[in-house]
Amino acid sequence: MIETLIFSLLAALAGVGIVVQQVLNANLRTALNSTAWSGFASYAVGLACMALLVAALRDPVPAAGVMARVPWWAWSGGLFGALYIGLAIVLVPKLGAATFVGLLIAGQMIASVTADHFGLLGLAQRAVDLPRLAGVALLIAGVVLIRR
Repeated sequence: MIETLIFSLLAALAGVGIVVQQVLNANLRTALNSTAWSGFASYAVGLACMALLVAALRDPVPAAGVMARVPWWAWSGGLFGALYIGLAIVLVPKLGAATFVGLLIAGQMIASVTADHFGLLGLAQRAVDLPRLAGVALLIAGVVLIRR
């Protein structure tokens, strides 16, 4: 019970971080007059932070054999992260943070329910049911209500 509460609070904190990150990146875009350099700066700082984490945890570099067994598509997370960062830098000032995040979450829920239903990318299959569909519909309704 307490573990679930802690995990839920950490997930909510990650959500706060996403909004702060996008607002800061949008401000940096304005200051630098460049979407590309704002995104690059975001990734450079993120890379530095991950390097510090690897050093602090003393994680060894994975063996070449282990890395070779990883499916090609598993390495593409950074590509999708870059797409997200680039679009957020451009769209947050145009749509507003609340609308952007609402649409982001609606898109995430539609993709998540689909990925669960079909067991995509190695996920365990979890069938779509009425409560899940209702939740997605309510999220989409929420996006409609917060748009300006």
